Amino acid sequence: MRFRARIVLAMAAASLAASAFAPALAALVQKKTPYFASISAGKARMRTGPAKNYPASWLYQRADLPVKVIDVYDRGTWLKIEDPSGTQGWMLGSLISDTRTGLIMGTIAELRDSPRYGGKITWRAEPGVVGRISKCARGWCYFDVRGQGGYVEANHLWGVTPDETLN
Repeated sequence: MRFRARIVLAMAAASLAASAFAPALAALVQKKTPYFASISAGKARMRTGPAKNYPASWLYQRADLPVKVIDVYDRGTWLKIEDPSGTQGWMLGSLISDTRTGLIMGTIAELRDSPRYGGKITWRAEPGVVGRISKCARGWCYFDVRGQGGYVEANHLWGVTPDETLN
């Protein structure tokens, strides 16, 4: 094998090795708390402390429920979260997703075809409805519930701050 071909193969092997470590490196770079995320599993236990030997204080059976991450333990293995009701506890980091979701709070929210009060009302969502959040700007967010969506005022949502901007 020629010398140049060996160098190319060595560089390719080094590149593959570096990509294998990328998830581990990403885990070391953590977001600044607090931040919003969501529960990724259909069933997830909240615990009173950051380990499986702590008692479970709550069982969540609602994937995509928005949560606020307020503390990180053991480089993200355990996350202290707060749910929409204000309950706080620890959850395995693998059960939390960066997917942004929101929960309709207060009264029935009107979803509009554009992010403004004059926009046509396309849907209405009752308190407790969970959906995906995107395109947040100037106090409005696009809220999608299984393909049916529209713009809703951010102050009707738990899972985003009213002044937050999302793409």
